[in-house]
Amino acid sequence: MDTIVKLISRDEQTRKERALCTLQTCPIKDSYYNYRPSLAANGAFLALFSLSLCAFLVQVTLSKRFIGFTIAMVSGCILEVLGYIGRIMSYNNPFDEVPSLLIFRHANLIDYQNGFLMQICCLTIAPAFLAAGIYLTLSRIVITFGPDNSRIRPLSYPRIFIPCDVLSLVLQALGGGMASAASHSNKNPDTGDHVMVTGLAFQVFTLFVFMLLCIDCAVRTVVRMNRMGEAALDPTHAVLRRSMKFRLFLVALALATVCIFIRSVFRVVELGEGWNGVLIKNQTLFIVLEGVMVVVAVLVLNLFHPGLCFREGYVKKPKTETRNGGGKKLWQRKSREESNGKGSPVQDSEHELS
Repeated sequence: MDTIVKLISRDEQTRKERALCTLQTCPIKDSYYNYRPSLAANGAFLALFSLSLCAFLVQVTLSKRFIGFTIAMVSGCILEVLGYIGRIMSYNNPFDEVPSLLIFRHANLIDYQNGFLMQICCLTIAPAFLAAGIYLTLSRIVITFGPDNSRIRPLSYPRIFIPCDVLSLVLQALGGGMASAASHSNKNPDTGDHVMVTGLAFQVFTLFVFMLLCIDCAVRTVVRMNRMGEAALDPTHAVLRRSMKFRLFLVALALATVCIFIRSVFRVVELGEGWNGVLIKNQTLFIVLEGVMVVVAVLVLNLFHPGLCFREGYVKKPKTETRNGGGKKLWQRKSREESNGKGSPVQDSEHELS
């Protein structure tokens, strides 16, 4: 199986020959991409991911909640931005290793090969961070409907899936490093390539299990409601559950999860075929199954950010109660076991996750 580094780490003679190529003198199939990256499509994705990145930063500033979720989404968006910058770098001459910008040519800071490397590395691992943000929200959703509707405790979801996500990232990074070291030592880099694809495949498996647990929780909730009525749900969050924003957030989260899953399956198959495969040479498939899938995932979570859609769960209302025979005006709050003391949704003795 060919590898990323095997493709771009040619012997010195091949590098010199490719450096002499231009779009007018050499066939595009001899370039690093096997096609000329679309400036319009990559520019559009760069703009959309930059917009999403800024939106997440503004939203966390306004809501001051779901910090973990925001860190994950911002990290993923930064990598997406860098990845599409890398693809745009390769637009003018995907054959040459040195860019046309004189300042960079003299400084030797970046080149077209590095543009290719940057987009491959960044776009490959970015969705793992986005998936981590999605994992962090499920515990809040389970708490909102009632922990009894889930097979596992709310806090167990991030405790299970975040380490799996980290393992996937480690495998991808380790595989890329092994392949790079082997290639530069004139050794067979296939082992590193296999490790990297294994990391991607494990990411797909983790997402698949996550979706199965989400479906199972939803089915159990419906079954218990049919049998028990409203008693099957946590009464503390009745207002939040009736909120249209919260319901739209559930739809957005489901759509984002499916989009990330489709994209991850595509990349596993693409990289599994090697660099002479059919998928790697098809720019349209890349645009649709990589770019569009991921940009839809981040934008719908911008539109229905959990920090804003869970707002009804933070409402505090004054309530007059009598205690020990004395009239006293008290604030109606969540119990300590179900709150972090700042009006956040019930946590069931769990601390705030995101």
